[in-house]
Amino acid sequence: MKNIGKSDITVVILAGGQSIRMNHKDKGLILFNGKPLISYVVDIVHQDVCSILISANRNISEYQRFGEVITDSLPGFQGPLAGILSALNKVKTKYLLIVPCDGPFINQSLITRLLKNMQQPSVNICVAMQGQKMHPTFSLVSVNLKDNLSEFLEQGNRKMSVWFESNHAQKVDFSDQVNMFTNLNSPKDLKIKQ
Repeated sequence: MKNIGKSDITVVILAGGQSIRMNHKDKGLILFNGKPLISYVVDIVHQDVCSILISANRNISEYQRFGEVITDSLPGFQGPLAGILSALNKVKTKYLLIVPCDGPFINQSLITRLLKNMQQPSVNICVAMQGQKMHPTFSLVSVNLKDNLSEFLEQGNRKMSVWFESNHAQKVDFSDQVNMFTNLNSPKDLKIKQ
């Protein structure tokens, strides 16, 4: 069993996308019940990690209120894995917790379960599952995979689920957490969920 504590974990909150379905508004900064979406995530994760990175490619100064901002090292909005690679290259901890900026219903069980599964020998990635559906933006990754991810991206690959599967990700069941993976992708979602 690995002994993983708070000092071993950095979180990266993914806020670097183009938000096409949200009319290109920066999702993490959109107000939901009077608070920026990203603040819900920060409120939950900050107590279990030693530092917070925000993967963002615009509105840098606004995001700096929530953590240290990093930008994609790859050009042209190449997807979440580009932000994750930038985070893996930056962190000094052994593990990187990955969460999206638009998941206001995240709760403590996410970190607890991912961490418990990561403590098993030979596990390098833990990813949240609901039934057969993988939620790769809710995951915990060993930093020693950064070269592996760099090679994956250099080959032109971009799908998170493919990278996770290729590294034998430990799938962690969250079937009892129906709302946790609700993310707000469009103006209509914001109205329905409030």
